[in-house]
Amino acid sequence: MHSFIAKHRKNERLTAYIEIVLGCMIGGAAYPLFLVPNNIAPGGLTGVATIFNYLWGWPVGVTSMALNLPLFVIGWKAMGKVFVFRSLIATFLFSAFIDLLQFPPLTDDILLGSVYGALVLGVGLGLILRGGATTGGSDMIARMVHKQFPIVTVGMFLFLVDCAVILCAAFTMSARAALYALICIFISAKAVDLVLAGFGSAKACFIITNRAESISSRITREMERGATLLSATGAYSGKSHTLLISVVSQREVIPMKKIVRQEDEKAFMFITDTHETLGEGFSALNGE
Repeated sequence: MHSFIAKHRKNERLTAYIEIVLGCMIGGAAYPLFLVPNNIAPGGLTGVATIFNYLWGWPVGVTSMALNLPLFVIGWKAMGKVFVFRSLIATFLFSAFIDLLQFPPLTDDILLGSVYGALVLGVGLGLILRGGATTGGSDMIARMVHKQFPIVTVGMFLFLVDCAVILCAAFTMSARAALYALICIFISAKAVDLVLAGFGSAKACFIITNRAESISSRITREMERGATLLSATGAYSGKSHTLLISVVSQREVIPMKKIVRQEDEKAFMFITDTHETLGEGFSALNGE
C-alpha cells in the first residue's frame, strides 16, 4: 500500500512538472507570435517588461525574470517551499521561452494579436497553475498583502497591478494599445479558467421521477452507465420523489431522454454541462 501511494505521488509530481514546462512553452510563445510585435502589455510584471522592451528594447524574458526574483526572495518564507520552488522553475522557463522562441509574428493586426495572444497565453498560464505553480512573484506578494490586510483580496491586488501596468502602457505606448491590453487580459483570464475547469463535454442528467428504479435499470443495462438515487421532497406539494443523477456523454443525451420519456412521461428532467468528469467511464480520477 505504501509503495502504491509513493508511486502515485511520484506520477502526480511528474505530471505537474510536465504541465509546468508545457505551459511555459505555450505561454512564452504568445509573446513573439502576437503580443510583443503588437505592443500589447498584458498586465503583471511581464507586461512591465513588455513596456521596457518598447521603450528601450530590453528583452522581455530577461527583464521579467529580473523583476520577479526580488519578489520571490521576499515571499520565500511566507509561502510553501514546494509552491515557491515550482514557481521559480516556471518563472525561469517562462522568461527563457519568451526570449528563446524566435518565432516570426503571425499578424500585425493589433486586434488579432490581442485575441489570439490572449488565448495562447491563457492556455499556457492555465497549465502552469494546474501544475501547482505561478509565473509571477506578484502572486506571492498579493497573498502576503491579503494576509496582513484581509480586506484586500488576492484577486483585487492583482487587478490593481494589471490596471497600473495598463495605465503605464497608455502613457508610454498609446491609449489604443492599452485598450487592446484590456481585451487581452479579459480573454486570457477566461482561457485560464477553462483550462483549470477542464475541457470535458459530459452532461449531468438530473431526473425527478416516481419510476426511478425502472429508469436506472435501463440506464445501467442499455447505456452501461451508473446512476445515483436520492430522496427528494417537493417544496410545494410536500410529496416524496426520487432524484436520479447520471452523467453521460454528449451523444448519450438523446438515448437518456428517450428512456425517461418511455418510462415516465411526467418526470421532471434537467441537463447541465460538466466541466470535468472523473471516475469510471470517464477520465481517470488520478489523471492530474
